Amino acid sequence: MTMKALVYTGTQEVHYRDEMKPVAGPNQALIEVAATAICGSDMHAYHGLDERRVPPLILGHEVAGKVVTSSRHETGQHVVINPLMTCGHCAPCLSGRANLCSDREIIGMRLAGAYAQYLVIDETNLLVPPANVKPWVACLTEPTATALHAVALVERVSYRPLSEQRCLVIGGGAVGLLTALILSAKGCCNIDLAETNALRRNTIDQQNIVTVFDPSTQTAPSASGYDVVFDCVGAGVTRAMASEQVAAGGIISHVGLQNSHEGLDIRRITLQEITVLGNYCYTPADMQAALDMLCSDRLGDLRWVELRPLSEGAQAFSDLHYGRAAAAKIVLQPDHHL
Repeated sequence: MTMKALVYTGTQEVHYRDEMKPVAGPNQALIEVAATAICGSDMHAYHGLDERRVPPLILGHEVAGKVVTSSRHETGQHVVINPLMTCGHCAPCLSGRANLCSDREIIGMRLAGAYAQYLVIDETNLLVPPANVKPWVACLTEPTATALHAVALVERVSYRPLSEQRCLVIGGGAVGLLTALILSAKGCCNIDLAETNALRRNTIDQQNIVTVFDPSTQTAPSASGYDVVFDCVGAGVTRAMASEQVAAGGIISHVGLQNSHEGLDIRRITLQEITVLGNYCYTPADMQAALDMLCSDRLGDLRWVELRPLSEGAQAFSDLHYGRAAAAKIVLQPDHHL
């Protein structure tokens, strides 16, 4: 049997076409996809910059849907997918840091992802949201967990509560905006956000939780005075900005993965005892906490999310590539769900 899917076929190429419907293996569930959000890592692949994602490949890992077949869940049960599959028995897994499992796999990288009508996933990777939560909201759990994990790591090493600190978020995509929303939910009142896209700046400004500015033309409101800087882009230019803007004794949280080269001022980091934190994905506890935050409306009205049909996914990728999208997050839904 076949299904409709959006397939990454080459640099800046995705095509909506027929693909074989997946078959669940032992201890796996077959899921009918209801909503899948476009991640920055999907865009990285689209740009031909991720050697791990080899075309042709169905991308997509920020997903919610409902169970078709499973030995653990009832047919029709609405679920959120934890796309990060781990071994469950190595030292990181047993210590609660499954995101560091050396055998980890994530859908949409080597395995087929969720820009499709159906996907398969390990049965242990299903979370059950409250019945009244819309799928497009539930699919935001994964990026919310990424942001929440980054904030949690900062809280673990910070000298003072986040509510007392001045924070800079670099990048106004979904993870950057969600980081700011989580900081605000935790009582942080001094948040600035750097974003070069004017359409996104306008969308972010409507949330009324940050001072948003264009780092290409404007000076940071608290130049070189930030207790914590979250780099949610992860490029050389943003690492350089983080190194410059963090205060002595402060923290740089490196969240984005755009490239892995220049940027950090190691001499300043050493002389001024700046802490640099790497962040990768999230733990299962982060996923559950993120789902709880979304379901309790602690992250605002989510007006920064735009819904589009999966059949128009190629246009969505193009709009993100050319900076034509005001939304911090575009969610694709199989056409029959609209």
